[in-house]
Amino acid sequence: MKYVKKTAAFILSTAALLFVQGQAKAQMKVGYISISEIITAMPEAKKADSSLTQYRDALVNNATEKQNVFNQDVQKFIQDSGKLTPAQREVKRTALQQQSQAMAGEEQRIQDELQKKQQELSAPIEKKATDAVQAVAKENGYTYVLPKEMVIVGPPGDDLMALVKKKLGIK
Repeated sequence: MKYVKKTAAFILSTAALLFVQGQAKAQMKVGYISISEIITAMPEAKKADSSLTQYRDALVNNATEKQNVFNQDVQKFIQDSGKLTPAQREVKRTALQQQSQAMAGEEQRIQDELQKKQQELSAPIEKKATDAVQAVAKENGYTYVLPKEMVIVGPPGDDLMALVKKKLGIK
């Protein structure tokens, strides 16, 4: 009899544990969101894109001016080379070579500057979007919010796009 009571107690406690685990799984809510779509819809992103375009144009204009100065210096060297002493030609040629090398790195410098500026402009926007997603998840009891772009197969869930856009005031 004692054995039957212990076995019954064990079975009841196991059943209760399985019931609690089932309840915990039933309460799990999963949502999906495309952060890139949220960021694209944010007015701050449009302003950042505009600022980045203006910055890129300024960098390109600066590089174009440098290239024009270099081209003028080359033309002047070609015209004046007959009047210069060999030592003067060598000094001017060396200076033009250094200028040419600096111009060769200009494109990479522009790319680096643009990337740095883009990160500077996008960081607060991405943080705002992520904070909004986290707030919506907390307010609505979502256990997991997964990026739409990354999930091929997953548990059934809700698209949180509308809720997040509402939270951010995006129409």
